[in-house]
Amino acid sequence: MLTAHLPSGDVLARLAPKGRWLMPAALIGAVLPDFDMLWFHLVDQGSIHHHRYWVHVPVFWAAIAALTLPGLALFARTLLAPALVFFAALLLHMVLDTIGGGILWGAPFDDRLYTLVEVPAAQAHWVLSFLLHWTFLLELGVWALALYLWCKGRRV
Repeated sequence: MLTAHLPSGDVLARLAPKGRWLMPAALIGAVLPDFDMLWFHLVDQGSIHHHRYWVHVPVFWAAIAALTLPGLALFARTLLAPALVFFAALLLHMVLDTIGGGILWGAPFDDRLYTLVEVPAAQAHWVLSFLLHWTFLLELGVWALALYLWCKGRRV
C-alpha cells in the first residue's frame, strides 16, 4: 500500500464503538510502521527492504500488545479501548502491506516476506508500477470508503 494506511485508520476509528482518543490512536497506529522510511532513506540508503525493520514485524507488536494490554486493563482501563484500536490499526497496516508489499508473518522463524500479489517492476519507476497495477484499485476503495464515512459522519 502506498497511500491507504491513513484512511484505513480513519475507517477503523469510525467503525469502532464510540470512545475517547480512538481516532488519534487509529491514525497513529495506521501509519506508525512507515516511519521506518526515515531510517530506510537517511541511514540505510535503501539497502534493506523497510518491511524487514522491526516496526513491520507482527510478532514484535504482538509482544508489545501482550505486555501492554493486561496492564492497561488492570490499572488504566480508560486507555484500554484506544490501545486496542491502536494495535488493531497496526495489524491492519501489516495486512494491507501483505497485499503487494510483503510482511514477515513467520518471523522470527522464517525470514520470508509474505505477499498475496507480486507487483512486477513493469514501469520505469517502482511507484508507477504500483500506481498502474490493479491492486491500486484496492487503495482507491479504502479512500472511497473513508470519504463516504466522513461525509456521512459515521460514528457507530
